Amino acid sequence: MNTQTQSRKKPITTILVKPAGPDCNMNCAYCFYLDRQRLFPSSKVHRMSEELLEILIKQAMEQTSDYVNFGWQGGEPTLMGLGFFEKAIELQTRYQQGQIIGNGLQTNGILIAPDWAKFLKRSKFLVGLSLDGPERIHDHYRAMRGGQGSWAKVRDAAKLMLDSGVEVNALSVVNDFSAQFPEEIYRFHKSLGLNYMQFIPCLEPDPQRPDRPAKFSVSADQLGKFLVKVFELWRADFKSGVPTTSIRFFDSVFFRYVGLEPPECTLQKECGTYVVVEHDGGVYSCDFFVEPDCYLGNIQSDQLVKLLNSEAQRAFGKRKANLSEECRGCQYLKFCAGGCPKERMSQKHNRLCLAYKTFFDHAHKDLKELARKWKAEQESSRNLAAASSSTRKPARNDPCPCGSGLKYKKCCGR
Repeated sequence: MNTQTQSRKKPITTILVKPAGPDCNMNCAYCFYLDRQRLFPSSKVHRMSEELLEILIKQAMEQTSDYVNFGWQGGEPTLMGLGFFEKAIELQTRYQQGQIIGNGLQTNGILIAPDWAKFLKRSKFLVGLSLDGPERIHDHYRAMRGGQGSWAKVRDAAKLMLDSGVEVNALSVVNDFSAQFPEEIYRFHKSLGLNYMQFIPCLEPDPQRPDRPAKFSVSADQLGKFLVKVFELWRADFKSGVPTTSIRFFDSVFFRYVGLEPPECTLQKECGTYVVVEHDGGVYSCDFFVEPDCYLGNIQSDQLVKLLNSEAQRAFGKRKANLSEECRGCQYLKFCAGGCPKERMSQKHNRLCLAYKTFFDHAHKDLKELARKWKAEQESSRNLAAASSSTRKPARNDPCPCGSGLKYKKCCGR
């Protein structure tokens, strides 16, 4: 393979790891991952071995040069126990070759205790805590295996981690019920100190009619109204022109408005920028597509970087560009990029398209003005830096600014 071809390779920057596979200590009605147990019928309990963990981390360190982020997800990853993650940090340190390493943990919070909080703080984990809002909203679908509510334990976990100095984001699933209460959810998160929020649309197929959304899925109309209201709340909380809360979707969309590539994969033109590693070492194309037809290989016999750049992964990534005529002609396509392919549910058109149009119709003018101000501030900062540099007194060994070709100390600086 020539140098030019190699330079076009996608680097490994993000690896989503499912160390406990689809196993979970909760029984949320809308969970999309519990049914993945059918892919691993040989055992009822799924756990990544330390041998596989070492293979994974060793590969990651050998196959990336600058930065790599491990996203530990599930199911529920804390079922692995704290020792597993302490081992992961040990292995990252052992095999690190100068890279910057990030770790993120997505958890339901049920098992988070003081020893976990101390570890997460010490190891600089970014935690995404699944919390749908106040008790009556959260417990509507997020139940324990025995049917009892989970809210009190999750709230306590949030307080414990925040008090311990852990960086915590609230991950809230917007479903048919919670979509009715945007202000209540937003205010509740803020009251806990969760000023970083991610709202994830719930859209799952009906088990009886896979071509239709399940009853708990959010409708496009509901989601559009929810996003508009949260946007208004977000804007109202600005101080001196700066947001005081972070809403991941708004932050990511804003990248497009200022001409930058958004960090959120759903807003990028192609998918396939990361891979998912299951508990058994199996590698898949995407968190939402851990399915046999999106299986890429296994870390026990394949290299992660080769799987990320495989023909199968490239084909998966390009599927996103297969848009409907309505999408291709939409004025907002450059901002939403058609959304997540999962939201199409076996059709070309995104079932939540109306939600995004409703949001952009409401927020587009405001976002354009915010982008204009941001660009002006960036330009002003660059000009100020350039002016400061030009008026700085030259060092004695600098070329003399008079143009004589002599060093400053031998010319005007004598």
